[in-house]
Amino acid sequence: MSSLALKLSQSSEVWLFDCGEGTQHQIMKSNIKSSQIKKIFITHMHGDHIYGLPGLLATLGLSGNSKGIEIYGPSELRIFINSALKSSFCKLSFPLHFVEVENFASENKILFENNKIKVNCAFLKHKIPAYGYRVSEKDKPGIFDIKKAESLKIAPGPIYSELQQGKKVVLADGRTFDGKEFCGPPRKGKSFVYCTDTVFSESAVSLSKNADLLVHESTFSEVDESMAYEKLHSTTIMAAKTALLSNTKKLIITHFSPRYTNKNTITPSDLLKEAQKVFPNTELAKDFLTAEIK
Repeated sequence: MSSLALKLSQSSEVWLFDCGEGTQHQIMKSNIKSSQIKKIFITHMHGDHIYGLPGLLATLGLSGNSKGIEIYGPSELRIFINSALKSSFCKLSFPLHFVEVENFASENKILFENNKIKVNCAFLKHKIPAYGYRVSEKDKPGIFDIKKAESLKIAPGPIYSELQQGKKVVLADGRTFDGKEFCGPPRKGKSFVYCTDTVFSESAVSLSKNADLLVHESTFSEVDESMAYEKLHSTTIMAAKTALLSNTKKLIITHFSPRYTNKNTITPSDLLKEAQKVFPNTELAKDFLTAEIK
């Protein structure tokens, strides 16, 4: 496990989800610039999800491009990061802002919100405390009818923006218009959910309700279900069931056990087929896979 990068359509920001050992090396091979990383969300404290974080932060400090990083995760994360940086005599050139997610999950409170996006988190079901994250884009105004505005001889400019926001405006000639008369129905915002590590969990289903994209761990094949319950990881069927019950549009399965390779009896392609039996619109994660949320 390394990391998942979410590139926001509304800005040039990149948000990372988990940060395994290979993260910064993969970033160097991608089209992501380190200066774009503004937030990092950590699901839990197992090493394959956090060991790349101190190194990434140190590299960001050396580049001198970062103006600060917000890090969301379990309360132990602050101790881990500060200890790793102190022990390695690393002084960052930018501030870190830690947000402990436990209370947000237990009280179902919004973790982050601005005028375009909100982030929620929820408890998952793993051997140690683990959290899933949902990023929801707020609904956008309906498509603005430019031809109608032009036919009424409303001059282009900032006034169009106000009308598109549904505001009432008064023109210089005294005419008054209601922006709602120029816009179609609101366009529903897109949503993305990230769930790992966890066995099947009703909270993951709730978190994923009507999501456009769900990225869910699928550590085990359906034939190894007993091992999944023992380790508190998901099978392909559990991930697909979560997508199906939550009415998710698309599922990407990830976090596969190394026992499933192209040289073994059960291959990654087999894992995909298992999931697709339950939820056909499933894709297999791979290095540098890019998925548009739509």
